[in-house]
Amino acid sequence: MHHGGDLTDAMIRFGGTKADWLDVSTGINPHPYPFASTFSPSAWCDLPGKAALEKLLAAARTAYKCPANLQMLAAPGTQILISQLPYLLPEGPVAICGPTYTSHGEAFVRAGRAIEEVTSPYALPDRAKIAVIVNPNNPDGRLVDVQSLLSIAQTLRERGGILVLDEAFADVAPGASVLPHLSADNVVVLRSFGKFFGLAGLRLGFMAASAELVPRMATRLDSWAVSGPALELGTAALADLDWQVAMQRQLADEITDLTLCLGNNGLTVFGGTPLYALAAHPNAVALHEALARQKIWTRVFDYAPTWIRIGLPGSSSALQRLAETLAKISPEIHSQ
Repeated sequence: MHHGGDLTDAMIRFGGTKADWLDVSTGINPHPYPFASTFSPSAWCDLPGKAALEKLLAAARTAYKCPANLQMLAAPGTQILISQLPYLLPEGPVAICGPTYTSHGEAFVRAGRAIEEVTSPYALPDRAKIAVIVNPNNPDGRLVDVQSLLSIAQTLRERGGILVLDEAFADVAPGASVLPHLSADNVVVLRSFGKFFGLAGLRLGFMAASAELVPRMATRLDSWAVSGPALELGTAALADLDWQVAMQRQLADEITDLTLCLGNNGLTVFGGTPLYALAAHPNAVALHEALARQKIWTRVFDYAPTWIRIGLPGSSSALQRLAETLAKISPEIHSQ
């Protein structure tokens, strides 16, 4: 499954320049955290320093309410953490609650690990040593409550296992994160910076885990894993709690508008987060391609041919463009 957010293939197939396209294929906030056009000269010219890294981690611990018994590590995005985790976790079968973000399964397979996809986090196989849950889930937005997650972690602890929680979209679901409630050290929590703060190109992510696991991951990432600009901007954004609260409210309003738009144009929204809507349509692939011919890029799923994911357009004019295009192509789609 291809990730969203790269218009290269779309432009090759359907033409146009990037400026012609409305890209709603991702779950990235279209309203990025405001950043200065320049950073301090040292952010660009000097090697990233230990003091700046410690400031970033302190801001992240506060923003994510990381408990004192867990250590935290910063990385150039959570993708690299996902790719390295299978080499650091205990041996044994891996259960992944899906369908979900495919990179988790791909990473374990590359590492030669046996994986099993399960449809419910409440029915993990007895033999599973590692469980991976994306919460809120991507793409359907399914949420597992904190107490259930703590219970799952305890069950895995009793068999010497570990729970991996990918909380990439937890910033837009206040109260969803298990991190503030953790006392056990057999849980790994991944947090993505770029999605909520709308700065995916900065490449910044975090892992909270045990004092045994974090140093091992740091060794795999090696020195200067996080750039100077990411250290500076990440620290400022994570410390700006007022911006975060205001943005959560704005995104909630915008996803409501998008949901109404899609419903008025024949799509059934049945999942998602405040950053994107997951909708059902009997001809989702045909709809995706018809929208692409009008230079609107969405995301479809090879394992669910009736699903289409549409991110926030980012402005009232972009939402209107989407609505007008859906109304325009509706006869074409229904005739297929």
